[in-house]
Amino acid sequence: MSELPGIVVNGASGRMGQMLVRLVSENPACRLVGALERAGHDWIGRDIGTAMGGAELGVTVTDDALDAMSRAQAVIDFTAPAATVPLAEIAAQARAVHVIGTTGLDEDDIAKLDAAARHAVMVRAGNMSFGVNLLTKLTETVARALDVEFDIEIVEAHHKHKVDAPSGTALMLGEAAAEGRGVRLTDVADRGRDGITGAREEGHIGFSAIRGGDIVGEHDVIFAGPGERIILRHVATDRAIFARGAVKAALWGIGRKPGAYDMMDVLGL
Repeated sequence: MSELPGIVVNGASGRMGQMLVRLVSENPACRLVGALERAGHDWIGRDIGTAMGGAELGVTVTDDALDAMSRAQAVIDFTAPAATVPLAEIAAQARAVHVIGTTGLDEDDIAKLDAAARHAVMVRAGNMSFGVNLLTKLTETVARALDVEFDIEIVEAHHKHKVDAPSGTALMLGEAAAEGRGVRLTDVADRGRDGITGAREEGHIGFSAIRGGDIVGEHDVIFAGPGERIILRHVATDRAIFARGAVKAALWGIGRKPGAYDMMDVLGL
């Protein structure tokens, strides 16, 4: 058992964190060696299993990332930029794989993550599911095949507790569409329309966000041309698909050369 790769879960008390704890602890190919939470959290010092309402797992929740990472080959992180960015440096020091599903990262955050990735493996993606990554590949392919006569709109829906918009997945799809068109997303993105906005600008990529209820995640990429529309769609009904993808990414990254990777690399797409 001790020879199995050890994985730390950051943000262990959250919905994704608890799901990751369960999947890692039940996976015969790895072992849970750490559960991280922010300083002052009620779960600090408790066994993560009993804190989650189940049996003991032999792993105590801690806010000491350096200590937790000393026993790990990988860390999985679905938290917030303020937690993910400093953890990247610690993961790099430990030469541990850092799997990042955190969204809401800005350009400065990404620059810091890229610097850490020079020293260790980092797998970062706006979405870890197989289906969404296949959708991303299809989006790039369709965007490359169609000219600007086809307008591109990305519509996403998530639960009412999601704090960022557009979603990381929507932005990932937008980047794929822009890549297919041979342009920079930052130059053509329309991320909010309200009031008298004027006619849609040719070649732009639009984003719309829906928030409500317990929607896990729905993404539509619409190519609207004269007389016809092509709609690519992915609907997630269980967030376990993201957790399973993250565990797969963590195990895939162990032993690889330092660098910044994404789920396309993990899935060989």
